[in-house]
Amino acid sequence: MARSALLNVMVQAAMKAGRSLSRDFGEVQNLQVSMKGPGDYVSQADRKAEEIIHTELSRARPGYAFLMEERGAVSGDDDQHRWIVDPLDGTTNFLHGIPVFSISIALERQSQLVAAVVYNPAMDELYTAERGGGAFLNDRRLRVAARAKLTDAVIGCGLPHLGRGHHGNFLVELRNVMGEVSGVRRLGSASLDLAYVAAGRFDGFWERGLSAWDIAAGILLIREAGGFVSDVNGGQAMLDDGSVVAGNEAIHRALLKTVTKPLKA
Repeated sequence: MARSALLNVMVQAAMKAGRSLSRDFGEVQNLQVSMKGPGDYVSQADRKAEEIIHTELSRARPGYAFLMEERGAVSGDDDQHRWIVDPLDGTTNFLHGIPVFSISIALERQSQLVAAVVYNPAMDELYTAERGGGAFLNDRRLRVAARAKLTDAVIGCGLPHLGRGHHGNFLVELRNVMGEVSGVRRLGSASLDLAYVAAGRFDGFWERGLSAWDIAAGILLIREAGGFVSDVNGGQAMLDDGSVVAGNEAIHRALLKTVTKPLKA
């Protein structure tokens, strides 16, 4: 596939950061299993990857603003462009030696998502998309799955955990979905969950309580793979609202209805 110069910049930044994470991933299993040791180590790996991405993107496109997981919002001279970056999505997986984590980079132009990269260095899977140019896994064109019924669908989700609220509300949603679908899966990396929808591996996905850097790149991947994405209210406030529902047209519509319906007594 032919990539634009802009997308090449994003890919190079993601892959360079991916090499750093891969080296650290190989070491993380040798650390003492304590909250302080591995937790601090993963934070260092996260910050190092973010620094690599920030340096590479700033060098290629000086003046673009940033929204990054560790640094937060970083203003730039060019207020029409903003990079949205998660240098390590799937920190808990990384900490436990589970090879399901990713680097997520998206570019907004005048508040429109125009380019996206999600890279899993452990599996060497590179997802890319540009607005109007389609979505790809490595060099293979992606399309969302064609299944039209929830009863045939495998749906991805996120699970609230220790320190995250609304466990009861999620259990209502999960019960609603479980009664309608073929299977439910939880990867632990929202950007990969969305990439899996774009690749047709998952038929749909929903989650609440996310940050913009978790989902920005995945949103564009799904759109460019022919899918539909909204917040849980059916609107387009995903980056601000932190909720997302995704799938092909039929699955998105059905999943949105299922997630938001009241629990039967």
